[in-house]
Amino acid sequence: MAQLKKLANQTAIYGLSSIVGRFLNYLLVPLYTYKIAAESGGYGVVTNIYAYTAFLLVLLTFGMETTFFRFANRDGIDPKKAFSTALLSVGLVALTFVALCTAFLHPIASFLNYADHPEYIEIMAIVTALDAFQAILYAKLRNDNRPVKFATLKLSFIFLNIGLNLFIFLLAPTLYKNYPNLMSWYNPNYQVGYIFVVNLICTSLITLGFIPELKDARHGIDMPLLKKMMKYTGPLLILGLVGILNQVADKICYRFIVPGAEGEVQLGIYGACVKIAMIMAVITQAFRYAYEPFVFGENHRNAQQNTITQAKVMKYFVMFTLLAFLAVMMYLDILRYIIQEKYWDGLRAVPIVMMAEVFMGIYFNLSFWYKLCDKTYWGAIMSAIGCVVMLAINFIFVPKFGYMACAWGGFFGYGICMLLSYFIGQKESYVPYSILTIFKYFGITLCLYFLSSLLTNACFFGWQFQLWANTPTLIVRIIINTILFLCYCAFILYNEKSLVNSLFSSIQRKIFKK
Repeated sequence: MAQLKKLANQTAIYGLSSIVGRFLNYLLVPLYTYKIAAESGGYGVVTNIYAYTAFLLVLLTFGMETTFFRFANRDGIDPKKAFSTALLSVGLVALTFVALCTAFLHPIASFLNYADHPEYIEIMAIVTALDAFQAILYAKLRNDNRPVKFATLKLSFIFLNIGLNLFIFLLAPTLYKNYPNLMSWYNPNYQVGYIFVVNLICTSLITLGFIPELKDARHGIDMPLLKKMMKYTGPLLILGLVGILNQVADKICYRFIVPGAEGEVQLGIYGACVKIAMIMAVITQAFRYAYEPFVFGENHRNAQQNTITQAKVMKYFVMFTLLAFLAVMMYLDILRYIIQEKYWDGLRAVPIVMMAEVFMGIYFNLSFWYKLCDKTYWGAIMSAIGCVVMLAINFIFVPKFGYMACAWGGFFGYGICMLLSYFIGQKESYVPYSILTIFKYFGITLCLYFLSSLLTNACFFGWQFQLWANTPTLIVRIIINTILFLCYCAFILYNEKSLVNSLFSSIQRKIFKK
């Protein structure tokens, strides 16, 4: 229980930076959707380019985050040398990437259908390179158990990013109108471009916050160690690439499958609505930041106890992510107002994307068996299969069903990965997961969501229900959904008495501590 409390405390801090940061970033979604007209397709451009950068970030880090954790916690290896080797190798790859993008900028921009704005590509290439370099620096903070600085830097980026975006979209147009000489640099028709420029400014400034950590780079690249790390990280690179493809391939491919302005418009609607579903990705990300170094460290000390801890953590992870799923679904009538009404058609995809994120989180939990056994090739194989499934669904069904096929592609892609990892993993390295309990949580979640959809004439995973001739009012829908949501909370309290009692005891000790 002590290890779980430590994990919970660090997850809370990492979660604070991720959840609060993402919540604040949600403020940019209504800003963009209200200022960038849906029919312009401008938000589709933003969605598409950020999908490319997410893919390239995985390519440029090539699994070195996880590899650093693995080697920094191995006997006989100096953690500082492991860090220095990881950081400088990623830095050199990132620098080479920027040089190549600059040299072949116009051919790349033409291929991606951005010949009119090649600067979009150049700006985001530099941003991606800086993000890759920072990824190893953030990994060092996590490995050193320094979540406070981690959260501080993450939140600093968010606040700076939001501040500059608010200036560009709200204040700058007024200043340009009233003081044209002062704002001669501002172009009111360059809204999409300014989003990328702001990102570059913020990312560059945050890099300065890592100056103390950069001192450990003086150890240079240990070539024998690098060879060992590259052997370990090779399959992780493939795993990471196909994993990120499961997340962004639909947004990358959409403009090729549905070309022209219509594709950008539909992608913008889908990309805006998917932002609502990203609360699940935030939870998984916050959990991953704390859990990954935790598992490697605990396995180094006590492998047998580590498997028991993994089983407990899996149950709690499923329990709380499904709680988040229901919270979003039950209050989607309110959350939808974070985007402009013309984008609302894409809300049908939200539950599907959220459940796909649940599957992805479970898959991440199940992934440690091959990482701890140094059989990372299994992760690459399973993720590749899931990616093929997802891409096949996209190319076959997007022309007929549009972005709903994208949502289902992720659902089945991650679902396949999750099932494969469980069945293969249990044979390779058994972990006593509470499968019956996990199925109970899924069962009650789906039943409550179905009842909500039925009683409020809402969608159930994209399928519309029409129980009543007239849809209940917003107040009635919120009351019904709140009751159903509280039923899930009561189910948790009833089934997890030991956890609840432990939490209450911990709170009482802190309150009455002298």
